[in-house]
Amino acid sequence: MKLALQRGMRASLAAIALACLGACANMTQTPPGTPISQVEANYGQPNYTCPLANGGTRMIWSRQPFGQFAWGTNVDDTGHIDEVTQLLTDQHFQVLSHGTWTPQQVLCEFGPPAIKDGVGLPGDIKIVWSYRYLQSGVWNSLMYVYFGVDGSHVTRFHPGPDPMYEERRLPFF
Repeated sequence: MKLALQRGMRASLAAIALACLGACANMTQTPPGTPISQVEANYGQPNYTCPLANGGTRMIWSRQPFGQFAWGTNVDDTGHIDEVTQLLTDQHFQVLSHGTWTPQQVLCEFGPPAIKDGVGLPGDIKIVWSYRYLQSGVWNSLMYVYFGVDGSHVTRFHPGPDPMYEERRLPFF
């Protein structure tokens, strides 16, 4: 009985998650030039914004820290959007390989990470931000973005499995 209840709850949660995902997936179909007020009426307020050099605003709707999707657009000074982009993809993370990226620039491009951490030995701890996403659109992964010891700019990035989705096994006795 308990197992059937757990399965029923899991199925219900999965259905709700798919419904939410389906609603957000259409966000990328919003045409450029749409007033930001209309976008916010349809999808809610962005959970991260930052000013752009041209007087506009970068807006990001992110499902971090537990979701695997984020969408972003730039809003011009007249209140109209450009293209809405799915941000947490292998292809989009490749923008980090061009130029020097500061933490603020990464925040404005991808939104807040799921995890901010440090790795390494004492005295050589490197700052790492991790973004949950579906690698190749399939694998539950984290994109690890390293900022080096001083934290001033991206030094490297790579994907890896997301431990949140790993099956927890009890030791065999």
